[in-house]
Amino acid sequence: MLGAIAGDVIGSVYEADPIKSTSFPLFHDPCRFTDDTVLTVALAESILDGTPYVSLLKSYYRRYPKAGYGGTFHRWALSPGSEPYGSFGNGSAMRVSPVGFAYDSLDEVLTKARESAEVTHDHPEGIKGAQAVAAAIFLARTGSTKDAIRDYVAAAFGYDLDRTIEDIRPRYCFDVTCQGSVPEAILAFLESNSYEHAVRLAISLGGDADTQACIAGGIAQAFYRGVPPEIAARVFEILDEPLAAVTRRFQERYEAAR
Repeated sequence: MLGAIAGDVIGSVYEADPIKSTSFPLFHDPCRFTDDTVLTVALAESILDGTPYVSLLKSYYRRYPKAGYGGTFHRWALSPGSEPYGSFGNGSAMRVSPVGFAYDSLDEVLTKARESAEVTHDHPEGIKGAQAVAAAIFLARTGSTKDAIRDYVAAAFGYDLDRTIEDIRPRYCFDVTCQGSVPEAILAFLESNSYEHAVRLAISLGGDADTQACIAGGIAQAFYRGVPPEIAARVFEILDEPLAAVTRRFQERYEAAR
């Protein structure tokens, strides 16, 4: 999941200041982790320790209340109840990468992705977005080609992956829905030639940069077998120790063995 976290950190400065180019410095002083990272790490801890994800979502929110959550999630996290709120936002897809790394069959990945999404994002599009990303990560880390990943995701989830980033970029706008951002992030991975290139392509769309780079980065890590050491080192400098500790534990248990 480090690839997803790195994408979030790199993209964090471009969410409010979008660009339409792949030419930009990877790291700026204002780079930070956002809610994408916080909720991804919460899911990783849930998988590692068996703690219910709902309780971790709320506790991580309390620890990091200014990480940049969406308004509906903010209200849910502060509420006394825990019922899902029917969202089809890309929050379900941005946090799902640990599922793609942790489980050993596609069926289990799809089931666990659904479970991770539907505690908040129980709309069919919210569930589909999470499942598509987790499945792409699983297929990437188990040796599938990009053509096979493209064909599976298009057939299973109905996403149009017969477009190019160059065609999409000029008219693409900020979109936080799964259906309006997840396919484009997957395309950024499919067109890439390296981990870094995938993140740059996702950010160059000029949309929800941190989340789309998070999604593309998680898949790219799985496909390219890791995150470049210089990027990983910089990200660990930006994470605080609790987030870094869970990330390292997850890496040791799941990612190092893949």
